[in-house]
Amino acid sequence: MVRDFAPREAHERPSLSFPTRKPIHRARRISLFEREIRVTLSPAAVDILFQQAAMLSEGAIAGGWYGGSTMLTLDLPRAGHQLSEACDVVTAQQLEALCATDTRVHERVRAIAVREAEARAGVRFERPTVDIRVYRCERLVHIDLDIEARVPETP
Repeated sequence: MVRDFAPREAHERPSLSFPTRKPIHRARRISLFEREIRVTLSPAAVDILFQQAAMLSEGAIAGGWYGGSTMLTLDLPRAGHQLSEACDVVTAQQLEALCATDTRVHERVRAIAVREAEARAGVRFERPTVDIRVYRCERLVHIDLDIEARVPETP
């Protein structure tokens, strides 16, 4: 049997036809639940950022009260070799927004502020108040912690 592999003429080519489309059905039922994607801070990444954070603290006792502040700087470029995301301004913006609302971060930085203040004052505070402010400068995220506490009376 001999096959002819010569090209066919244009009028001999088989026609291409598309399958007929099925009609679109209207939804008769809807889902009870909405689904969403949530982005949160990874606990391991937070550990890395806080281990490498720069810290500056100051404070003093005056009139039976302690007043002080601690500033933490989370340096994305410094931690870049351990993070999978690009350590750019967009990532820093997202980190800033998440740090401002993440309760785990707030608990952690509050504990840092209290520890630093108690070390400076040389006493343990009963109910210190810590104000937290998070802001960004390029690829650095700063967390300012202002602390006030009544100094316990010593007998």
